[in-house]
Amino acid sequence: MTAGVGVVGAGAWGTALAQMLASDGREVLLWAREAELVDEINAKRTNSLFLPSARLAPAIRATSDLGEMAALPVLLMVTPAQFLAGVLGAMGRTDGDVVLCSKGIEAGTGRLMAEVARDAAPGAEIAVLSGPTFAHEVAAGLPTAVTLACEGGETQWQRLSPVIARPTFRPYYSDDVAGAEIGGAVKNVLAIACGVVDGLGLGQNARAALISRGFAEMQRFGLALGARAETLSGLSGLGDLVLTCSSTSSRNFSLGKALGEGASATDVLGARNSVAEGAFTAPVLADIARSRGISMPIVEAVVTLLEGAAPARDVVAGLLSRPLKAETVLV
Repeated sequence: MTAGVGVVGAGAWGTALAQMLASDGREVLLWAREAELVDEINAKRTNSLFLPSARLAPAIRATSDLGEMAALPVLLMVTPAQFLAGVLGAMGRTDGDVVLCSKGIEAGTGRLMAEVARDAAPGAEIAVLSGPTFAHEVAAGLPTAVTLACEGGETQWQRLSPVIARPTFRPYYSDDVAGAEIGGAVKNVLAIACGVVDGLGLGQNARAALISRGFAEMQRFGLALGARAETLSGLSGLGDLVLTCSSTSSRNFSLGKALGEGASATDVLGARNSVAEGAFTAPVLADIARSRGISMPIVEAVVTLLEGAAPARDVVAGLLSRPLKAETVLV
C-alpha cells in the first residue's frame, strides 16, 4: 500500500492529524526530524515525546527523509511556523497540494504562512486547515469541525476534502485563505492573554470580556488585511478563539497562566519541548498593527508581558484604565 498523503512534523498536532487520517486504514507517511522518534513510532507505535496518550495506528509510517515526502500528492505541513520556509525549501516541492496546518506569522518578515509557502514551493497549490482542535482529542477520535480554505477554489476542495474528511473530522469549505490564517495566528496571542487572567485569578467575567474584546481586535486586523468577516466569525476564527482561551490544554493559554502566576516567559518556554506559537507571533502582529494604525491593546499587553517589561497585574491594570468609549468591533 502506497501513502497518498503525508504529514510533515511529528509534534502533538502533526501526530494527531496522522492518527486521524489513518483511522480508516489508509497509509499515512509522517515526517519527524528526530531519528530516534522515527524509530519509536515505527517500532512501538508511540510518540512519547509529543503525544504520549495515543497508541498510533499501524497505517502510520514515520520517516526522516524529506525527499520521500516530496513525492506525495498531498502534504499537510505541521512544522512550527518559524521553520516552514526552511523545511519546504529543503524538500524542493514543485507541485501537488500543500495544506498549511501551523498557525503563526513569520518573525522578521511579517509573512503569513501562505506567503511563505508560495515562495518556498512556487509550483504547489496552497490550502489552509484551521479550527478548534486540541491534538489529544483529535487523536482519540473525538468529533471536531475545521475550516479548509483552498486557494484553488472548489476544484481543489473537491480534490482535498475526501482525503482529509473522516466521520469525526469534518472540514467546511472556504476560499478565504487569509481569513483562515489570520484567525489562527491572532487567537494564539489572545489565548496567552486569557491564560494571564486565569493565572491572576480574575474570574470568568474577565475572561469572557477579554475574549469578546480580543475578537474585536482579530476582526479589525483581519479586515484590514483582506480577510472576510464571515471567516473570522467561523471555525478558524471565533471557534478556535473560544477553545484555546478556555483550557490549559492550549500551550498558549498555559504559557499565559504561568505568566499570570509570576513566571518569566524565558523560563516557561525554555522548559518546554513544544512550541507556543503565540509567543513568536505577538511581537510581529503588534508591529504590523502599529504600521497600519490598527488598535490592538490586548496584543500590545501580551508583548509587554513576554518582554518582561512589567508585572502581569500592572499590565492588566493598564488595560482596565484605558479611556471609556463606545463598544466597537469592526472599526
